[in-house]
Amino acid sequence: MVVEVISVGTELLLGNIVNTNAQYLAEKCAQLGLPLYYQTVVGDNHDRLLDAVKTGLNRADVLILTGGLGPTEDDITKEVCAEAMGFLLVEDAHTRELIEEYFKNGIYKEIPDNNWKQAIVPEGATVLDNHNGTAPGLILEKDGKTAVLLPGPPNELYPLFEEQVYPKLQKLRPETIFSQMVRVCGIGESQVEDKLIDMIDGQTNPTIAPYAKTGEVHLRITAAAKDEAEARELIKPVVKEIKKRLGNAVYSVKDETLEMAVVRLLEKYGLTVTTAESCTGGMLAARLVNVPGVSEVFREGFITYSNKAKKKILDVNKATLRKYGAVSKEVAKEMATGGVFATDADVCVAITGLAGPDGATEEKPVGLVYIACYMKDKVTVEKYQFKGNRNKIREQSVVKALDLLRRSILENYSK
Repeated sequence: MVVEVISVGTELLLGNIVNTNAQYLAEKCAQLGLPLYYQTVVGDNHDRLLDAVKTGLNRADVLILTGGLGPTEDDITKEVCAEAMGFLLVEDAHTRELIEEYFKNGIYKEIPDNNWKQAIVPEGATVLDNHNGTAPGLILEKDGKTAVLLPGPPNELYPLFEEQVYPKLQKLRPETIFSQMVRVCGIGESQVEDKLIDMIDGQTNPTIAPYAKTGEVHLRITAAAKDEAEARELIKPVVKEIKKRLGNAVYSVKDETLEMAVVRLLEKYGLTVTTAESCTGGMLAARLVNVPGVSEVFREGFITYSNKAKKKILDVNKATLRKYGAVSKEVAKEMATGGVFATDADVCVAITGLAGPDGATEEKPVGLVYIACYMKDKVTVEKYQFKGNRNKIREQSVVKALDLLRRSILENYSK
C-alpha cells in the first residue's frame, strides 16, 4: 500500500511558508509502516495540479493532498481531484450547516458568498468534519485508489488527520504497526551507526531507522505484528541491545525531550539547579522551563552577557577575566561555581562562548564554547568548537549543556 503526498500552494513554491505539513505526514506514514516514495509540491495551477494528481494516482494507492480547499478562486484542489477521478460536485447540506454555525459563533456577522463553495463536495466522497475551520476534509475512493484531501493550515490539518484519517489508514495495513523511539545524546550519528550497523542492516522486523537532530540522534524502532502487545514484545529485546551498546548515551526510550529527561533525573535525586549563561542568553533556562513542574528543581537562571555582569552576579574574578578572557575554561568554571553559591543550588551549569559572526581571533574562533557543571564541590568543564551560524552554535551549546548536566547526575548519583 503505497502513499504519495501532494502539497498544493504557490506560496510553498515561492518559499513564503515552510512546508511543515509534508514533514508531519511523512512521519505519520512511517509510523503506520506505509511506504512513501514521492512528495510533490505544486502551485495553484489547474493543468499542473491535474497532471500531478494523475501521475500520483498511477504510481500510488493513496494520495494525500494538503491545501487548496479554501473559499477563493485559486483554491482548486477539490475540483481538480474530482475531475481526475471522475466525480460530480454536489452541495453537502451537513457541511453547509457547519459553515453557518462556524460563522454564527465567530467574529463575522455575515457569511461571505465565496465560503459556500466549501460546502460543494465530490458526490459519494466521505466528508470529514473540520472543527477548526470551514474547509472539510474529503476522502475520494474509486477503482482501488484513494485520495485524501486535507486543509492546509496545520492547526486544522493535524487534528483532522489524527482523529479521522490516521485510523482509516491504519486499517489499510493487514497487521498492527507500532514504533518506539530511542533517544541518544553525546555521540554523533556516524558513531551510533558504527555501533549498530549490524542491527540496522540486519533487522527486518523490527526495523531500526536513525534520524539526526541538533546534537542528538533518534532511533525509531518499528515492528509489525497482529496487535500492539505482540509488537511491543518484538521491540523490547532490540531496545535492550541498543541500550547495552550505547550505554549512558541513551537518555530516553520514552516520548520525551532531553530537558524532560534531565528534569526527571533532578527530581529523582532531589537536586536543585541554577543556570549561568553568556552567549546562549537564557536559551538553556528556557529549555528547562519548557518542562511542566520544573519549579520544584529549578532555582534561578542568570544571563551574564557582559564581563561586568559576570563579576557582579556570579563573582567571577576580575583578574581571571583579564588574564584568560570571557570565553575560557577558567571563566566557565567560576561562573558555575558562582551560580551555586549565589542561589544555594546543588548544581549549576554555565555556558560561555563566541557565537559570532564577529569577535573572533586566531586563538578564539567563532564557535568556541566552554560549558561547565558544578556538582558535589567539583567542576567539570568541556570545550567545544561548533560549526554553523550564530543560532546553530547557540542551539548546539544548549544541547551539550543539558547533556553534561545529565551525565554528571548519572556519574555522581546513580552508582
